[in-house]
Amino acid sequence: MRITTPHKKLMFSLTLVVAALAATVPVQAQIDAQFSQYFEVPSYYNAAAIGNSDMLRIRGGSRLQWIGIPKAPKTFLILADMPFKIGSQRFGVGLVMQQESVGLYKSMNAAAQVGYKRKILGGTLTIGAQVGMLNETFKGSEVKLVDGDDYHEGSDDAIPTTDIHGTAFDVAAGVFYSHRLFWIGVSGTHLTQPSVKMDAEGSTASEKAYEFEAGRTLYFMAGSNIPLKNTLFELQPSLFVKTDLTFFQGEANLRVRYNKFLTGGVGYRYNDAVIATLGAEYKNFFLGYSYDYPLSAVSKASSGSHEVFVGYSLKLDLSDKNKNKHKNIRIM
Repeated sequence: MRITTPHKKLMFSLTLVVAALAATVPVQAQIDAQFSQYFEVPSYYNAAAIGNSDMLRIRGGSRLQWIGIPKAPKTFLILADMPFKIGSQRFGVGLVMQQESVGLYKSMNAAAQVGYKRKILGGTLTIGAQVGMLNETFKGSEVKLVDGDDYHEGSDDAIPTTDIHGTAFDVAAGVFYSHRLFWIGVSGTHLTQPSVKMDAEGSTASEKAYEFEAGRTLYFMAGSNIPLKNTLFELQPSLFVKTDLTFFQGEANLRVRYNKFLTGGVGYRYNDAVIATLGAEYKNFFLGYSYDYPLSAVSKASSGSHEVFVGYSLKLDLSDKNKNKHKNIRIM
C-alpha cells in the first residue's frame, strides 16, 4: 500500500504506531487480514470459493494478533455463501464483511460475490468475481508528537493531526476447483489497486488530503481430504501462498479429522509462526480455534496470536423434483 500527500509520502508505519511490527513482518503491510484458518474461510481470499456444497454456509470470527503488544491488529470477519440455479446453470453467491484495526488506523471492507459453476472431471470449476467498497479511517486527533529536544519535531506535515477517512470501489476475482478428494484455487484481490482519498469530514478541496493505495495481492491455496483405510480418520493437508510480487509468504498445514467430528493439526508459516489448530463439527454447527506462536523478533514482546471462528450451515434443496408439483384431489 502507498500513502502520499500532494508533496511527500506519508509514512504509513508512523501512522499505525507499529513501525517496528511492519518492519519485522512485511506481509502486514498488505490490506488483507491474515487468517491461520484460511481453509475455513477460503472465500475471504478467493471470490470463487463460494457455493461449493448444497448448504447455506455462514462463518464469523475474530483474530487477535500479537497479544501483549499495544495497538496490535484486531480483525473481525463474517462470511456467507450459498449455491443457486437459473434453469440448468449453477451459480454461487456470497457476502463478506471485514473490519481490522491497527493502532490509530481502521479498515473496513464489504463486498458481494458471484460465481459461475461447471462440472469438469468429476469436480466443480467456479469462476468468481467480487465487487465492494473499502473504507479507511485514521484517528489523527490521537497522534502524539514528541517535542522539546534536539531529536524530535513537534509537527510533521506528513502526519495528519485530525481524523481522516475515505472510501473507494474495490474489485477481486478468482478461479476455484473443488473435488471430493481435493480443492485448489488461484485469486487476486484489489485488482485495480484502488486509491482511497482520505480527508477530514467537511474539509474543502483546498485543504490537505491524503491518499491510501491498496496493493494488489495474489493468492494460491490448495488442500486435500485423504481417508485412512479401515479407520474413522482423515488427513487434511493444505497449502497457502500469497504475494504482491515484491514479497512472498507460504504456509503449510496438516490436520487430522476424526469421525467427521473433531479436527486437530499443526502448521508452519515461513519465517513467521508455528500454528496449532482445533476444530469441532456437530450437526450443522462449527467451532474452530488456532494459536500462532511467533518465530520472529515479535516473540520478544508478544505471547502469540489467537483466532476463533464459529459457523452454521443450513441444508438447501436445489433439486427440480418438486418443481411445479401439485396434488390431484379428484376422487377416482
